[in-house]
Amino acid sequence: MNEPMDFSKCVVWITGASSGIGAALATQLAKRGSSLVLSARDTSALESVRNECLRNGATPDTVMVLPLDVLDIDAMADRTAEVVAQFGRIDLLLNNAGVSQRSTCVDTDLSVYRQMLDINVLGPIALSKAVLPMMLKQGSGTIAVTSSVAGKVGAPLRTGYCAAKHAVMGFFDALRTEIGPLGLQVTTITPGFIRTNVARNALNAQGKAAGMSDDDIEGGMSADECATAIIEGFVAGLPEIAVGKGPEMALLDLKRTDPEAAFRMLEEMAVKSGAIAVPHRQH
Repeated sequence: MNEPMDFSKCVVWITGASSGIGAALATQLAKRGSSLVLSARDTSALESVRNECLRNGATPDTVMVLPLDVLDIDAMADRTAEVVAQFGRIDLLLNNAGVSQRSTCVDTDLSVYRQMLDINVLGPIALSKAVLPMMLKQGSGTIAVTSSVAGKVGAPLRTGYCAAKHAVMGFFDALRTEIGPLGLQVTTITPGFIRTNVARNALNAQGKAAGMSDDDIEGGMSADECATAIIEGFVAGLPEIAVGKGPEMALLDLKRTDPEAAFRMLEEMAVKSGAIAVPHRQH
C-alpha cells in the first residue's frame, strides 16, 4: 500500500489536463485545496479548465497553466524548473496525456505505432525522469500514470494502444521497485470505458483522428465519476487504481483466472465491431 494522500497539502501536476479525465481531476482537486499545474497542448482549453478550478475553490496563485507537448522531451527539464520555481515542490505528477487508436493491424501504418509509443510511453517516461531528481531531493512524492484496461488485456482495433499501455504498466511497475525503498511512490491507473473524447481523438490507420465515438465509450462511466474514483484510490493508498463500471472491468480478473475465456471474449468483440470480416466457411 502507498501512504494515503492528503490533497489539501499537495502540489499536483496533471498532463492531459485540457479535457476528459484530466480536466475532471483538476476541478475536483481544486475543491480539495490542491495547488495545480495544468498541462496540455491547447492553451485556450487549459485556461477554461483553470477558470473552472477557480470557480471550485482554487485561487489565482494556486493554479498554474503550463502548456506542454509530451513529444517535446527537450522542454521537460525547463517546464519542471518552472513548476518548482512557482510552488517549491511537486507532490504528485499525474501522467495523464495520451491518445488511443481505432484500426486493424493489417491496415495500420507503422508511423501510427510510433506515435502510440512516443505519446503514451516515451512522453510519460521523459517527464517522470525530469521530475524524479527533484522528488528524490525532497524525499517524497508520487509519480502516477493513466494506463488502461488495455494495458492489461489485448483489445481489438487497438494493437498499438495496447502495446503502449502494456509498456506503461511495465515501466511504472518496475520504477516502483526502484524508488519505493527511497520513500517515493508510484500509482498506476487502469480506467475502462470512460465517456470522454478518447474515441473521437483516436488515430485511424493513417494517423488521423477517427472523428467518431463508439457505443462502449458512450455507455461508460462519466469523467467526473472516474475522477472521483481515482481520487478515492489515492486517498486510500492504492498503488493500482482500477476504475470503470462496465463488463470490461471483469476482464482484469478473467485474464488471470481463465485467459482462454478472455481471449475468446475479445475475439467476439472484434467480430461484433464489424471491422473484422470473417469469411464464410463452406461445408
